[in-house]
Amino acid sequence: MQITAVAYEAVSSLSFDDAVARVREALASEGFGVVTEIDVAATIKSKLGVEWEPYVILGACHAPSAHQALTVAPEVGVLLPCNVTVSVENGRTVVRAMRPDSVLGLLRLPELAPVGEVVGAALRRVLVACG
Repeated sequence: MQITAVAYEAVSSLSFDDAVARVREALASEGFGVVTEIDVAATIKSKLGVEWEPYVILGACHAPSAHQALTVAPEVGVLLPCNVTVSVENGRTVVRAMRPDSVLGLLRLPELAPVGEVVGAALRRVLVACG
């Protein structure tokens, strides 16, 4: 797994469809619900007429952590849900999850650090499960 400024990233040995299914299962096992799904390839095709490799964005919500963060700072809602992507890039299936510690750190509220740590650890486990 690689860690960038904004995401955890892993290359999966699974096909795109299998990786999407595994991500959903792994998110559920970590207590997340998928509340949004955006098929980026279909959107680009329908809006721009451009073919795109498979790419999906899953908006994952860990309700207890979202509740805790929103209680501390209602404006955190603009940073939710946690986005997880599955894409095909150069023939490889790539899974990425946002880094909640990085995003929540933008607010500079120490009370949010534990939320970022808990959710980040869960998202890292999701990526490991999808490798």
